[in-house]
Amino acid sequence: MELRYLRYFVAVARERHFTRAAHALGISQPPLSQQIKRLEEEVGTPLFRRLTRGVELTEAGEAFYEDACKILAMSDAALEKARGIARGLNGSLSIGITSSDAFHPKIFTLIRHYQMQNPAVTVHQIEANMSSLMAMLGEGELDIAFVRLPCESSKAFDLKMLDREPMVVALHRKHPLAEQGSLAPEQLRDSPMILFPREVAPGLYERVYTYCERAGIDMQRTLQASQLSSSLSMVAAGGGFALVPQSMAAIAKPDVTYHPLSDPALYTDIALCWRRFERSRTVKRFLAMMD
Repeated sequence: MELRYLRYFVAVARERHFTRAAHALGISQPPLSQQIKRLEEEVGTPLFRRLTRGVELTEAGEAFYEDACKILAMSDAALEKARGIARGLNGSLSIGITSSDAFHPKIFTLIRHYQMQNPAVTVHQIEANMSSLMAMLGEGELDIAFVRLPCESSKAFDLKMLDREPMVVALHRKHPLAEQGSLAPEQLRDSPMILFPREVAPGLYERVYTYCERAGIDMQRTLQASQLSSSLSMVAAGGGFALVPQSMAAIAKPDVTYHPLSDPALYTDIALCWRRFERSRTVKRFLAMMD
C-alpha cells in the first residue's frame, strides 16, 4: 500500500468532502476519487459513505483513519530523523575523556555548548585511560576523544589542539617545601615520586619520567598510583609528591598544596582526536565549534 493513498484518505476524512480535499492536496477531484476507490478495493471494504453533500466514514473507515494517521506521523518522523542525522542535527555522539580531562574547563564548556546547540543529539561520555580511548576510537565505539599528548597511538587519527597545560607539583601540606611558591625539580630529589602506570598514558609517562630523571630524582623510589587523579589521594596520605596537569589543582584536598614548576618545560597538550576521513555530520558540527 502506497503512502500517498493514506495521505489522500486522511485528507478526505478530515474535509468530509472530495472537492475540498482535492483542493487541499493540490490535485483535481476525479483522480482523488479514483485513488480512494483503489484504496477501498485494496482494503476490501468501503471506507466512506457517499452523501448528497460530502462523505462520512464507515465503521471500518473510522478504525482505518486512526491507524493511517499514526502511520503517516511515523513516516514523517522517520523522514525528519533521517534528514536531521544527515545534517548532524539528530542522532548520537560518543565522546571519550580521560580521568584528568574531567577537570579541564574548556572540555566541558565545549560539550555543554554543543548540547545546547544540538538538543536532539544524544551525547554519551565515556571515561577511560588514553590507550583504551584510542582503541575504542579506532574500533568505532567512540566518535571523538579528548586526549593528552604526547600519545603515540593518536598519530593514526586527526587531531585539533585545544590547550597547552603546564604540569604542577602536588605536595602534602606538611611537606617541608609546602610553604614555598614555585619549585625547581631538583628540590624534589629527597621525596619519593608518585607516578601513574605507563599503560595509562605511555607518551606522557615517558615525558614525565625523563623530566624527573634529568633533574636527578631517584626514579627507583617511585610509588605507583592507578591513575593521575588517584596520585593526589596518595599525596594526601603522605606518600610523596606528584606531577599533575594544572587543571587538576581544582581538586581541593585539605592536605594537598599545588606549586608551579620554576622550569616551565614540563607540560601536556590537550587535543581533540577523531578518525580520518570522518563523514558523520554530528562529528563535523562538533569540530566546527572549535574553529
